[in-house]
Amino acid sequence: MDILPQLIANSLIVGATYALLAMSFSLIYSVSRFFNIAHGVTAAIGGYTVLYLAKLHGVPLAAAIPLGIAAAALVGWCLEFFIYRRLRARGASSAVTLIASLGAFTALQAMLALTFTSQFQTLSNLVTIRTFTIGGGIFTSVQLIIFASSVAVCLGLWLLLSYTKFGKAVRAVSDDAEVAKIVGINTNTIIGITVAIGSGIAGLAGILIGFDTGLQPTMGFILLLKGIIGTIAGGIGSISGSFLGAYLLGFVENFGIWQISGEWKDAIAFTLLIVFLLFRPQGIFGKK
Repeated sequence: MDILPQLIANSLIVGATYALLAMSFSLIYSVSRFFNIAHGVTAAIGGYTVLYLAKLHGVPLAAAIPLGIAAAALVGWCLEFFIYRRLRARGASSAVTLIASLGAFTALQAMLALTFTSQFQTLSNLVTIRTFTIGGGIFTSVQLIIFASSVAVCLGLWLLLSYTKFGKAVRAVSDDAEVAKIVGINTNTIIGITVAIGSGIAGLAGILIGFDTGLQPTMGFILLLKGIIGTIAGGIGSISGSFLGAYLLGFVENFGIWQISGEWKDAIAFTLLIVFLLFRPQGIFGKK
């Protein structure tokens, strides 16, 4: 059997997963201007909320999935409202806010481990998963949904930011928050809503990962790192750039381990990050 089509299929699915995290991280970073480490755990919160509602209490998936996305969005918004906004008001540096987000990440991850244990959990037994062969590569129905979701989110964010009044406000805050305040934009409200949207997208990613590969309380950190690498490769602040950068990372990882052990996947990802930081720190579509 020719392995190349399956390598491409695997790259597309992994890239789609990274793209959801990269786009959501890039969206939040564009208005907050700091690396929100706690963003990674919101993905796990989305997945574990569906696990709690659907698997442990029998709530229909049609209700559990939106509630999982809403839970992730709410957690992201609460962190912004109760921690980051107050640090900004006191003039805290990005380094201080970064450390605060690391503390929030650690606390939330520990809460997930205490509530659900550190054992591997899965959502796959809640649905009937079918397989499809496309172009010689094998996809599951969940993986096709992940791919479609990444494309839909990218298109939706592009439309939101390009053609709505809210999107124009987000771009204004991203360009210069102080000037945005002067022209009458409530920057705190815009940042809060943007963080909630980005956290909800991360929650969606966590839910889909729960159906595809499973859940662990520690899953958020590595997902966040891969999302950040995709964001930097594509260009921080660019939604389309983050989308393509995440797919680039997915292809580089999967083709990189073609002839070597899969244990080198993370090393390959960080090598890609170093290459971009050294030779093109603005990313593919970013501005100098």
